[in-house]
Amino acid sequence: MLKPNLLELLHQLREARVEFIVVGGAAAVLQGAPLTTKDLDVVYLQTEDNVSRLMNVLSANRARIRDPAGRHLVPSKDLLLSGRQILMITDSGPFDCLGELHDGRKYGDLIARVDEFGDGEISILVMDLETLIETKAEANRPKDRMAVPILLAVLRERQRK
Repeated sequence: MLKPNLLELLHQLREARVEFIVVGGAAAVLQGAPLTTKDLDVVYLQTEDNVSRLMNVLSANRARIRDPAGRHLVPSKDLLLSGRQILMITDSGPFDCLGELHDGRKYGDLIARVDEFGDGEISILVMDLETLIETKAEANRPKDRMAVPILLAVLRERQRK
């Protein structure tokens, strides 16, 4: 389940016309997996205009880069344009902006591998279930190894319908 504040962050991103794809645990939840997540991970389009819109949302949510040393570091437009993975905390909760996935795929590589979800008010792009399973299996972290069988079960159930 996505926390209400992370849903609000999704609404803010869409209202600001930020181009992004939800990935990771939030994508699993939105795809119907009975999992929980504490953060929102997105792969965003790395253009000047899109990053400017993203920066506006980050500023409005007082985004800070998660820093083990406890320093107050804020994201910058240049950092977002660098394509690095930026792990942040915001007023809405943990938010990770990924210029690319661990395997190097960027927004343009993933755009054909999404499902669109909407609530009548907004719609968001979410990594499709097959790609999500693939990326979780490749990442091979303990939490991903635990999620893959659940995601496969959701996929099987969906294919039966």
